[in-house]
Amino acid sequence: MWADALLAAEKAHLRQLLLWGAASGVAGLLLLFTVGRPRRSPLIFHFSIQCVAWGSVITAVAAAGLRTLELRDLASATHLDRFLWLNLGLDIGYFAVGAAIACAGWMLGRRQGALGAGIAIVVQGLALAILAARLLVVIEQIA
Repeated sequence: MWADALLAAEKAHLRQLLLWGAASGVAGLLLLFTVGRPRRSPLIFHFSIQCVAWGSVITAVAAAGLRTLELRDLASATHLDRFLWLNLGLDIGYFAVGAAIACAGWMLGRRQGALGAGIAIVVQGLALAILAARLLVVIEQIA
């Protein structure tokens, strides 16, 4: 594995995360201020709140990662690979938790707020899982 190729792949991944986080936060804010008043549509309100929260955290983590990015040796590259596998598992867990929240909210009283929040968590978990899996594929091709 070449350190410069891994650095370029990791930088591209962090930029994608930064773009996803910013887009998610902006979309959540737009929904929140245009449509999502709690009394008007609890589904959109809770969806947008989740998007803003997830987007801010993802943006902050990606920006911090971009600032501290450096060439990796073999041990550090192995650590990155294991960390990505852990993140992929957590992202799949977010997807499952979001689906459980949405299903429970719907089945236990047709709660639109829980449905909106659950759907937003599913979307975030799926997006993060796809981005992590893409970097894992690139790392496997580099190695």
